[in-house]
Amino acid sequence: MNPKPSTTEKTLPHKASTQDDYNYLGDKTSKTLRILELYDEFTKGHPVNKAALARKYHVDERSIQRDIDEIRIFLSEVLADGKEDECKILYSKAEKCFRMNRNKSSKMSNSQILAVSKIILESRAFPEKEVNEILQKMVDSCVPTESMKLVQELIGNERYHYVGIQKESLQDKLWEIGLAIHEKNLLSIDYCKGSSKRDRIKRVVAPVSILFSEYYFYLNAFIMEKNEEGRYLRKYDFPAIFRLDRIEKYKKCKESLFERGSERFEEGEFRKRVQFMYGGDLQRVLIKFYGENPEPITDRLPTATIVEQGLDYFIIKAEVYGKGILMWLLSQGKKVELLSPESLRLELKESIEEMLKLYQE
Repeated sequence: MNPKPSTTEKTLPHKASTQDDYNYLGDKTSKTLRILELYDEFTKGHPVNKAALARKYHVDERSIQRDIDEIRIFLSEVLADGKEDECKILYSKAEKCFRMNRNKSSKMSNSQILAVSKIILESRAFPEKEVNEILQKMVDSCVPTESMKLVQELIGNERYHYVGIQKESLQDKLWEIGLAIHEKNLLSIDYCKGSSKRDRIKRVVAPVSILFSEYYFYLNAFIMEKNEEGRYLRKYDFPAIFRLDRIEKYKKCKESLFERGSERFEEGEFRKRVQFMYGGDLQRVLIKFYGENPEPITDRLPTATIVEQGLDYFIIKAEVYGKGILMWLLSQGKKVELLSPESLRLELKESIEEMLKLYQE
């Protein structure tokens, strides 16, 4: 005769008594993981089919429905912050599945993903491995499953033929210099202007912004020098521009850049007035454009203002830093004429004459 089990002794059944909340041996952890995986599917924009999930987790459909209901409660009580940002789990009869619906989505749309992907590829600013990682993360995290293949196809050819300008990653340098800007630290930099040793210089700079233009990232910074008292002061009234990939070494200085409450450098206003990342004094230029549509000038120069209009010409004034505008004016050929300042006009004329000599026999 077999003895009766002790009243304090627990027996484990071979199967869970019910399949609604437990996957095996009453282990409640499986339900928690199931809900987390289900929530992850919803946030990625994936469709959720009860029958398919019930088969996957070896539970009945009522268990999946309870999981969905718990997520609904979580969304309504924890994440909802006003009607505009409300998240809901809705059922689609046509698709026979559940989806998360956001009145105001925090994720990028398919068209936004495509546009940003095209811009990143066109910039050529990242190494091939890095650009592939960036694009893949964007597509994986923001694009619904049914559109992923289409987006991949639309950018696939450009990804395959992509040739980046940069061979090494700049992400750490971008972030660390960005922190120096935020914390208003001076930086000591070793900078390479060219290929020879004479082109290597050391500078102490006050970094104010990071810009991107024509395939490269640039550091916008004031060159600093010590006065007789040993304090760092700005050497020039305008900032210098350093190509980020040519900064070989950099470290923070002990000196602080600004006191609290100092005027903030307006990098957006600076960006409007700089061409091809050539720094220099701020100057006002007067340009004559020959044609019926002055968009080539107004699009290129955000500060441009039309001061006179004729039958076949426009006279436009603008503010620019330095002499970078000369490169752009040369690219416009006979469509534009620089009227002033006279010093810049003479320099442009000399450049044209030097170019002409190259084509004369």
